[in-house]
Amino acid sequence: MSLDHVNQAPQRLDQPDPLQGRQWCPAPLAEYGLLGDTRTAALVSAAGSVDWLCVPAFDGEPLFGALLGGPAAGRFLTGPGQPASLVTRRYRKETATLETVWAARDGLLTLTEAMITEVAGQLLPSTILIRRLTAEQSPVRVTVIFDPRLGVRHRRPRVRQGRDLVCDWGPVATSLGSSPRVDLEPGRPLHLVVTPGTPLTFVLAIAYGEPLIHVRPAAAWDLVARDEARWQAWTEGIDHSIPFRDHVVRSLLTLRLLTYSPSGAPVAAPTTSLPEDPGGIRNWDYRYSWPRDASIGVGAFLRVGKMQEALNFLGWLLHASRLDRPRLPALFSLTGGRVPRERQLPDWPGYAGSTPVRTGNLAAAQHQLDGYGWVLDAAWNLVDSGRSLNSETWRAMRGFTDLVAARWQEPDAGIWEIRGEAAQHVHSKIMAWLALDRALRIAATHRLGRRRRARWQTARSDIAAQVRAKGSDPGRNTYVRAYGSDDLDAALLVLPLTGLEQPGSRLLEGTIDAVSSELSAGYPLLYRYPPGRDGLPGSEGAFLPCSFWLVQALAITGKAQEARSLFEALLEVGSPLGLFSEEMDPASGALLGNYPQALTHSALVQAALALRDNPPRSNTIL
Repeated sequence: MSLDHVNQAPQRLDQPDPLQGRQWCPAPLAEYGLLGDTRTAALVSAAGSVDWLCVPAFDGEPLFGALLGGPAAGRFLTGPGQPASLVTRRYRKETATLETVWAARDGLLTLTEAMITEVAGQLLPSTILIRRLTAEQSPVRVTVIFDPRLGVRHRRPRVRQGRDLVCDWGPVATSLGSSPRVDLEPGRPLHLVVTPGTPLTFVLAIAYGEPLIHVRPAAAWDLVARDEARWQAWTEGIDHSIPFRDHVVRSLLTLRLLTYSPSGAPVAAPTTSLPEDPGGIRNWDYRYSWPRDASIGVGAFLRVGKMQEALNFLGWLLHASRLDRPRLPALFSLTGGRVPRERQLPDWPGYAGSTPVRTGNLAAAQHQLDGYGWVLDAAWNLVDSGRSLNSETWRAMRGFTDLVAARWQEPDAGIWEIRGEAAQHVHSKIMAWLALDRALRIAATHRLGRRRRARWQTARSDIAAQVRAKGSDPGRNTYVRAYGSDDLDAALLVLPLTGLEQPGSRLLEGTIDAVSSELSAGYPLLYRYPPGRDGLPGSEGAFLPCSFWLVQALAITGKAQEARSLFEALLEVGSPLGLFSEEMDPASGALLGNYPQALTHSALVQAALALRDNPPRSNTIL
């Protein structure tokens, strides 16, 4: 029998809105799940509310923006309409499909939702969100609020009612269909009863500058099953011997969802302005692509055998950097263009009252020397895996290396993008050394002129000598944050990966020990540098990638059991769905900063791989 049969339609209830009169506030970040289609992404709360979704891409205008703008910015709720408690919330195994189960009186209500990643070659809209409510044991009351508000000014749509509900704002249009069919009006709560055996399915199709394609709910549900099969086939090829494989797979899936598939650009996060300091001004737009962060992700994909993801990144980087070479901008738009100028949205209340809400990012204009090292390291990893760089790629890498050889003595903004005067950051110098070292390694199998090789070798030697002389504190036996500074920098935890210091080096081990103790934010957390030492008002949380870098450093330097214990502790501080933000409040355990954060997930994968490749040494005497 068709699900659209009139006798199966959910019962509509005439009752007051249970949310009316309450002061609305976004959920804690850890309660949000990620839905994505590799073009854009949605954040959905444990209450079933989509509070963030930009169109047509990660860095587009918000269609649902309640996360930062409150209810006036729009949301899409499908959840319990009566008192209910959360029972379980999980992703279906090795897929991007999210399931949430609530207990309400004598019944269970399940929300299953997903976005469709593969739409090429089919008559489908580029963005499709499917949400299905299912009751078990007894009927369950539900509330549905579909309230799209486009852009900075929360524009209401023009509405056309038909078999589907159509909303449009000129180039942007949406179609919301349901099965069984229900009558929805944008912004008006709808109260229904879902009965066992009769699921209620919603299909939201989104078009931008193209014809609006309606998708039947039954066909959309079939798309979910096919997408799940594709994800499971993709994850099957991931090494089954990796420690904590389920967490690694979830992080790799998250990284794939945060890759803009039309260009291959990895996005740092799908959000903007989620605060590093609740109530403060440390609210930045991360909906762009940082070559540094992307290169770390490339390393993660390569080491689990995902070559195509690495090739896609290098292809995007060649396109994105074409107008700036040999200079490498700190970040790009998802299509490889200039990042919009940073501006503030004056009437947005922000997440938990944290203002300003920003779009664009001022860091795009900074000189960040370390980025070259990360990119050259990614290229070397590709060569080391057995692939040769084509002539254009090698030409671009040579240009980057020439710039490093010429400019390595200049101060820069550093990996942490300090919004103040440039400095002689030790981490940046080490990464400049890495750029030259990896370029020389690549040159062993690629053509390079003798004079150029000699110039690179000289610069590499000069950097090593200067950083040891000016960038270390012999009394504490550690490298420091910048020349002439006593501060430490947790970014120095990548030192064991570079080869600048040999295994067993006292300076190498001293740096790891000093950072882990002096920058501790309480086990297992680390600050990235001493709090309050960045010229901005307020404070910030512990920086999660740094803790995973410590796991990696410990494993590489022979402290595998200590590394494993730290890794296990870090897994406990993520969200219940295995998602991580950029930072964490050491006092409350609340996730802070943009979420989910690609850099954290890349660091998690790299840490797990270090545990795999550096197992504990056996004490058994044969």
